[in-house]
Amino acid sequence: MSNQRVTLIGDTAITLLAERGMRGLTHRAVDEAAGLPPGSTSNHARTRAALLGLALARLTELERALFAGLGTDPGAEEAPVEGAVEGATEELVDGLVENLTRIMHRALTRDRHVTIARYELALEATRRPELREIYDQAGRGFREPAVALLAAVGSPDPVRHGRQAVAFAEGILFDAIVGAGATPSVEDLRAAFAEFLRGALSGAAPSGRTVSAR
Repeated sequence: MSNQRVTLIGDTAITLLAERGMRGLTHRAVDEAAGLPPGSTSNHARTRAALLGLALARLTELERALFAGLGTDPGAEEAPVEGAVEGATEELVDGLVENLTRIMHRALTRDRHVTIARYELALEATRRPELREIYDQAGRGFREPAVALLAAVGSPDPVRHGRQAVAFAEGILFDAIVGAGATPSVEDLRAAFAEFLRGALSGAAPSGRTVSAR
């Protein structure tokens, strides 16, 4: 989304979804909340389906930016994909745990409204095939990198573990935001991801070395 007005409309739609739910998202509501002249949102998204698609596209853009730094080094720009070098598995796992903890904590706090809006759109996608297609495509954009990350840190079955890692993270988010669970602390998140990853990697590592439990 390079157009500033389209980005503003997308951001406003996400906020409205989080605050008012699906029924509260209308073209007029977006214009009013964004401080735009009447009809501005309709000029960029004429139908409700188009408005939902625009909101989902912007949401995907925001979440991809959040996860873009998910490597095994907190300062890394890209995740390693060639597999862990011998003797480095522990450090790689530690780095991945720290980054997952940081990103998930942000999704539960500062970007909580983005996560809530995604749940609203996910439910709507079950009833709108055109939105389902966009949502599924966005989902693949997260699952495929997860598989690469699990391969990089030594998973004996990165496809299965990558998908499980996404489901595990989603379960934490859902339980904390719309379930009965309390929002986990940074320490809780760190322990949860460390236990999950070390359990997944306990069978084998690229160097032939078992990752120890801590």
